[in-house]
Amino acid sequence: MAKNQVTVGGKYYAMVTKKRVEVQIESEHADGGWNAINLSTGKKVHIQNAERLLGEVKATKVKAKAVVEASVEPATAVPKRVDKSKSQDAATEKPLSCIAAALKILGECNEPLNTQQMIATMAEKGYWTSPGGKTPHATLYSAILREIITRGDESRFVKAERGLFKIASGKN
Repeated sequence: MAKNQVTVGGKYYAMVTKKRVEVQIESEHADGGWNAINLSTGKKVHIQNAERLLGEVKATKVKAKAVVEASVEPATAVPKRVDKSKSQDAATEKPLSCIAAALKILGECNEPLNTQQMIATMAEKGYWTSPGGKTPHATLYSAILREIITRGDESRFVKAERGLFKIASGKN
């Protein structure tokens, strides 16, 4: 934007801390630029130059927002309560995590497996599928090692051989 296009009292889009926000120009700053208010936070900001202003906020958008806010009644502004019985049903049907599915696979198999075999078996049985990652076996390997290191003797997994894991005795 050009400096001569900026008016005191006007509302503009501006870059403030690398974010696009709406500001209202209050006055000119003594060192150049303008004093403004960030309309989303209410904080005062210093717009150093016109290059930080991306454009004027259109009046129709502001008026439409004001009309919508005026038409909302206080009773409807209160958020509705969540039906807990429905959310509990959804919690019981929650899919297994990758590491929980690996534990289930190792419990069913009773022999050490590597993470690639675990991922393939999880997908076959429908326990868990990768959300699109390129190396889910590496992620599972890392998660199992992290559990072994952090939990120590209380870990649910044990490293049987290089790259092979099994369930810790007494954990299935």
